[in-house]
Amino acid sequence: MNTLSSDQKRDFEAAAFRRLVEHLRNRTDVQNIDLMNLAGFCRNCLSNWYRDAADAEGIVLTKEESREIVYGMPYSEWQARHQKDASPEAKASFEANRPREN
Repeated sequence: MNTLSSDQKRDFEAAAFRRLVEHLRNRTDVQNIDLMNLAGFCRNCLSNWYRDAADAEGIVLTKEESREIVYGMPYSEWQARHQKDASPEAKASFEANRPREN
């Protein structure tokens, strides 16, 4: 394997993140609850991780600001356009497997 510089590694990781975000923006048919049930993370998780990274650098982002970065629009607008009611099965699966606060 090639040895990557720290700048290359950061740049490639950032490119992969941007591609994932773009993919999720285009796949509005995939609901957050389905992502949580299948993969254990969703768009909101990505926005929280983004906000955590900013916070680690001393940059304050609100939850709404970080969500808009990930969703490409205000979260309330995305919900109105794309969010569907989850099935009872999806809700039950989420409740059984959702992350718990320690």
